[in-house]
Amino acid sequence: MAYETEEIRQSQEIFYYLLEHHELQEEEEQTLYRAYAERETVQSLVKSQGEIAMCNIERYGNVIYLIPKEENNFLGFSKPQLKAVLCKSNGTDKDYYLSQFVILTLLVEFFDGQGSSSKSREYMRVGELQNCISQRLKEGVQNLSEEEEEQKGIAFSNMMEAYEALRSDEKSTRARTTKEGFLYHILMFLQKQGLIEYVEQDEMIKTTRKLDSFMDWNLLNQNNYQRILKVLGENHE
Repeated sequence: MAYETEEIRQSQEIFYYLLEHHELQEEEEQTLYRAYAERETVQSLVKSQGEIAMCNIERYGNVIYLIPKEENNFLGFSKPQLKAVLCKSNGTDKDYYLSQFVILTLLVEFFDGQGSSSKSREYMRVGELQNCISQRLKEGVQNLSEEEEEQKGIAFSNMMEAYEALRSDEKSTRARTTKEGFLYHILMFLQKQGLIEYVEQDEMIKTTRKLDSFMDWNLLNQNNYQRILKVLGENHE
């Protein structure tokens, strides 16, 4: 298929904008947005560039997003990079998987609705999140034997061990060696990625439009949603 020079130029401009900003909103870049949304050839070229860069290009509502694929460590994060950001300096794999469990728990607590949107609440307190993590870890350890954990690939006992090794401190602390500090750095990471708003003075967590759209349109199709519930030991129809 032959493309016009203007179509190629526009697609390159859109893709470069996405590389720089990770998203393209209609209200901020109307010309580029319409070129993508209204011209099939331009959209095809942008998606093709995304494939080469190991990314998905998706439009949710009036925003176009660049989403690195899981194996993309250049535009996304590798496991060592995430461990360095989220865990204490001498963090182990137990600490890393605990950090991922915290994120999954946060997602399920916010997105468990069955209506027009999967979002089931507007905000959550940090203390409530901490209680949910403790409860789900305890339930996981109680419900799965070591053999079952090995079969399912979900080491609840290891994550519980890592969580209990963190000190509790009622004061506001940012030390990754405490439960409060561990959660703080995870929340700040998610906020930096534009996925949540963390109001520190109120210890309140809110999700952003970016995360809401991603959950409704991408992650919470039935296959992906059931994978998350399985990890957390939930049984939903």
